This record gives sequence, C-alpha cells and structure tokens, in this order.
Amino acid sequence: MYAVLDIESTGGKYNEEGIMEIAIHKFDGHEVVDKFMSLVNPEREIQPFVTKLTGINNKMLRSAPKFHEVAKRIVEITEGAVIVAHNAQFDYRILRTEFRRLGYDFQRKTLCTVDLSKKLLPEAESHSLGKLVRSLGIPMSDRHRANGDAIATLKLFKMLLDKDSNKTIVKEVIREETEGELSPTQLDIVSELPSETGVYYMHDKEGEIIFLGKTKNAKKRVNQHFTNVGQLARKLQKETKKVSFDRTGSELVAILKEYQELQNNRPRHNHISRKKLFSHVVNFHQNGTPHITLEIVKNKFRKKQNIGFNGVPSAKNFLKRISEEFELCPKSLGLNIEGAHVQNGCIDIDDIPEYNLKVNTAFGKYSLANKNIAILDKGRELGEQSFILIKDGTLKGFGYVELNHQINNIHILESILTPMTSDENTTFIVESYLRKNRKLKVLELTPTA
Repeated sequence: MYAVLDIESTGGKYNEEGIMEIAIHKFDGHEVVDKFMSLVNPEREIQPFVTKLTGINNKMLRSAPKFHEVAKRIVEITEGAVIVAHNAQFDYRILRTEFRRLGYDFQRKTLCTVDLSKKLLPEAESHSLGKLVRSLGIPMSDRHRANGDAIATLKLFKMLLDKDSNKTIVKEVIREETEGELSPTQLDIVSELPSETGVYYMHDKEGEIIFLGKTKNAKKRVNQHFTNVGQLARKLQKETKKVSFDRTGSELVAILKEYQELQNNRPRHNHISRKKLFSHVVNFHQNGTPHITLEIVKNKFRKKQNIGFNGVPSAKNFLKRISEEFELCPKSLGLNIEGAHVQNGCIDIDDIPEYNLKVNTAFGKYSLANKNIAILDKGRELGEQSFILIKDGTLKGFGYVELNHQINNIHILESILTPMTSDENTTFIVESYLRKNRKLKVLELTPTA
C-alpha cells in the first residue's frame, strides 16, 4: 500500500516551515482507495514568494483547520503504507516536524519519485515534477497546489511501476513489510486481489518472485494455485507469503509482460523454455518461379519473409483464411495437397502480377514486417487506453494514454512507453494475437525522421 502525498509549505527558515496545504492519495498498486486533501492553517506567515508560486495567501487559511485538527486523519490514511512523494525527503521532514510539535513521533517508510525516475528514466532532461510529467505526456493541472501535484506524482509513480520490469520497487517494499511478521493467510491474499486482467507475482518471505503468470482474472487464478493439488501447487502454497499484481487492462499487454518478465526475473518455480514459441512458419518467397510460393515448413527452415504458427493445422487454417479473403485458389496455396504446391487447375495463377499482388497484400496485412503501428486496447481504468508500439516492424514497448491524448505521434509514444525487448517470439505473440482478435484497433503511424 502506498500513500502518495504532496505538501505545500509556508517557506521560511529550516525546520520553521509550516504546512499550509496537504493532499494524500492512498494507492493499493491498482487504484486509489482513499484520499484526503485540505488547506491547513499553519499559524505562521506565508513567505511572499510562496504566495506568488501557489496562489495561497494568509487570508485563505484563516478559517482552515489547524494541523492538530487533521493529524489523526493523516495518521489513519498513511497507516501501513509507504509514503511516496516527489522529493520525499522534503515532504517527510516537514510532516515529521509538524507531528513533533504535537509531541508525536510520526514514522513511515518512504519512496522518492525523483530517485526512482533518475534510475528508471535516466534519459529525461529534467527530473523536476513539472518538466518530467510534461515530457512524458502526463496531463497536469493545478501546478504547485497539493492535490494537482499529488495527482501528477501518482500518475508518474504508476508509470515508474510499469517501467520497473525487474520489480525492484515491489520486492523491496514487500521485503520490508514482511520483516518480522507472520504472512497473511491464503484466503486473505486471494480476497485482496481483483478479478482483472494482468500479471500476478507470487513472493516468498524475502520478497523474491518465485512464480509469475498472466491472467484474465487474478483472484480466480491465484485461488486455483492455492487449491490445486500437485507438486508445483504444493510448493507455491508452502512458500508464497504475498502476491502482488500489475493490472494491464489489455490481455496482449499481459502476455507480453509475462514473456518479458520471465526472462528478467527467472522465478525459480516457472518453467522457462528456450525453444521458440512457434514450431512452423509460412514462408512467402519466389522459389525460382515468377509467382510467390507459400510454403509451410518447420521454423528452422524459415525464409526472410515468414509468419509463425504453433503447428501445421494452425498454418493451414491461415492459408484457408487468406484463400477466401483474397480470392486465391486453394490449390495455388498448396491446400488439400500433401507435400507439394500444385498450380494446375488454378485460374488466378495465370495472371502472375495480380496473384503476386494479392499474396503480398495478405503478407502485409498479417505480418508486422516494416510496420509503424500502435495497437490500441483496453486501459486499466475508465478514460484510459493501452497501446503497444511497433516501429519498423519491431516491438518497442507498451504504455497507457488517456482518451483525449494525441496517440498518432511515434515520438510522444516512445517517450511514455515501458520499453520491451523485441525478438522472434514477441513478433509471433503480437501477430498471432492480432489474427485471433481482429476487432482490435490498429493505428498506422507516420515515422519521424
């Protein structure tokens, strides 16, 4: 659990500042579950430069509650949570100072989004909150007001959690949370999980990831792990002390995240095959003939232009589909003929340019080769869309944009995405998913120089 906060202080000498506005958003890793925001009467004068920066003046605060009147609410909403702030050292110091004035020792663990962004976004020109969120395309309002800055920090923190593919943040927090404590029961673990699409991570008492997987229903899937019988299930039931979950909204994003994070984290109870995810390909090539030949072969015999499939039946179904869609003679595609590609009896093969055009169009539609596209899908919440960016036929990564965000600019998408490593398996994952889910919106992009 995280308490994302921002404080506006009066300014003044070190440790003599007072809080004049505070906003806290309690975030469970998926959504905001509680929030508190208030002006605060600091019982001291506001420095003129602070008034100019924030727009808050002494008159506005005369009727605001004093800190001792909101202190209990602050304790309650941050209980059991890690405080997250942009320049957390400053906000935490101011908060502790106010509590010390009341004779209370306020202590919480903290995470600083400045430090996290320097680690996970090293290429950013600036790590100040305003410039950083602007460069990432994160919408921001009420700059230098507590709630506006807290919301921007929350959105930034969500993005940093996405970009942390090694799960360093979550593992460290879990390690500290479970130190010296008994683990929650499996029933409690399951009850806290949402019935949503994403990737779940099963952690041991040290916070290390021992198993991860994609799912369309995290609550149901983890419950199955805890109720199944078998060697793997018994190991997970014995060793799992906590389960964390990354909501993706999009099933395709979940599949790609699972593949990438298995390579990054290599959990000890996941079986990670070194084999290709696809066993066969359909080769598109001119085999000494003027017309383009389509040939189903094992993946080790693939040519430059190919589309991958998990088995011969799947490849044949694809050939049947393009035969119908592009009005190509089945025999010209080698269908119903074992071991050979027979053109006799096919009228369309006589018009070689027309036939080759149809075949190339089919390849262009179902292959990622040389494409610049954004695949749009469900987001994690209302008003948000997920995107997967393909540039020059290569997977670049995934990210999230709000519905009114400009998503037709590759440069903007590249700046906000979580990078992913592209290989033959990721190409197969995306191509095969698009073949099965033809209603997904695919937006063609213009490459930048």
